[in-house]
Amino acid sequence: MPVEARVGDVPRTPAPKGSVTVRRTVWASTAALTTMVLATAVMLAIRPHLAVATAAVVFVVPVIVGVSAGGFATGVGAALAGFFVYDWFFIPPYGTLSVNSAQDWVALVVYLVVVLIVARLVAVQQDSRRDATFRTEAIRRLFEVSEYLIGEQSLDELLGLVVTIVHETFGTRWVALLLPVDGSLTIAATAGEVIGDVERAAALGPVGSTQAMALVGAASDGDVRRVALTAVQRPVGQLVVAGATLSAFERQLLGTFANEAALAIERSQLREQALRADLLEEVDRWRSAMVGAVSHDLRTPLASIKAAVSTLRAPGLTLSGADHTELLATIEDQSDHLAMLVANLLDMARLEAGTLALRSEPHVLASVVDTAIAAARAALVHHELALEIPDDLPIVEMDEVLIAQVLSNLLTNAAQHSPDGSTITVAASERAGLVTVSVSDEGPGVPEADRERIFHMLDRNAGSGRAGLGLAISTAFVEAHGQHLSVADGPAGGACFTFQVRVATFEESS
Repeated sequence: MPVEARVGDVPRTPAPKGSVTVRRTVWASTAALTTMVLATAVMLAIRPHLAVATAAVVFVVPVIVGVSAGGFATGVGAALAGFFVYDWFFIPPYGTLSVNSAQDWVALVVYLVVVLIVARLVAVQQDSRRDATFRTEAIRRLFEVSEYLIGEQSLDELLGLVVTIVHETFGTRWVALLLPVDGSLTIAATAGEVIGDVERAAALGPVGSTQAMALVGAASDGDVRRVALTAVQRPVGQLVVAGATLSAFERQLLGTFANEAALAIERSQLREQALRADLLEEVDRWRSAMVGAVSHDLRTPLASIKAAVSTLRAPGLTLSGADHTELLATIEDQSDHLAMLVANLLDMARLEAGTLALRSEPHVLASVVDTAIAAARAALVHHELALEIPDDLPIVEMDEVLIAQVLSNLLTNAAQHSPDGSTITVAASERAGLVTVSVSDEGPGVPEADRERIFHMLDRNAGSGRAGLGLAISTAFVEAHGQHLSVADGPAGGACFTFQVRVATFEESS
């Protein structure tokens, strides 16, 4: 869809035009006429004492006023008016246009020639000053535009900026920027009164394909002008302007700006392509890491289930009732563990995709800890469990399912990396509106150099093998609550994993 141009912080500097407006002409003519009337009134009062040449000199002033205010045409009008007023009021016989002496004819002719020369010189000076001002302003604006174009705007913002600047700088009726899509030009951004015109402009002339676009350069069709946008001799797009009468300098300026815009558009397109490539590379890395983590974490429960089933199906093998029950319990526990891993994996995928909704509600932390212990009961069967959760701990705001999964993963991780018979401690305390939850074990701990790496699935060699899917998922779930999961030395020399949740706030009922 075409981008509608938005005028932001770009300075607005309309380009001056050679032709004067009707309002300016009327104002200039009025100023020249007023000056002439005042000069005539003053000189009529002292006419007996004035020489004929003196009046001619005075009537040069209205001509200069007219030229300065309205241009050469207004100055010529003032000169002709001055010629007749001069003859009527100040060359004998007064009150008529007749001239009796050759000397008076010379005075009239010299007056007319002189004021026309003066008018022309003043007009040229005015045009030169105006042209110099415009060129200076155009160069300044080109530098400003360059600064805007090298910014970090998105492609849509950049396209809107380009058409806005062209529309305002060159006083066009409308501007359209066309980009190649699937081999043909498509309107990407517009500015000005484009209703009903842009579609026709896109179809005008020989331009209909990317190849034709590269051959256009600059072409005109009526009041529609096209300028090809090329970067390093490669077609980038096309700029179509309508309703602008451009001088030679303005055409050069438009071409220079088109080159700047082409480079900016190409750079923006390359930046977006690089971002997409980086995103695809990150997704690929994440997918590879996920596959590696899943294959690692699923290997143990699958192997346990396979071994238990193979034992139960072994022909000629007689099992006692206790052994048979233990094998079935192993299958059940490992199946539960496998189901938990699959659930974790699905939640992680939804979280990475942004589709996992956080259901943050008030909960009692002790009940969530009980849920986590129940989920990790198979891993904790050979360990002692200590709970240090105060009875007066405030209610916390959290997603019960996700935090229970975090605690279950931390308990399972602690059991896997601490000796049988050791104690795993779950503790909680409140301070400054936050409840700090920790899970400590009596294992070998985590080396300080590995304490950041173990939370990433991409690193399988960190922290004595602690890195894996469980910690990566726990990190993601805690960060979804706006908090951080960290590890430090435990009180008994093992590892202590810590995170925080917010204390719930309740609105007082009136």
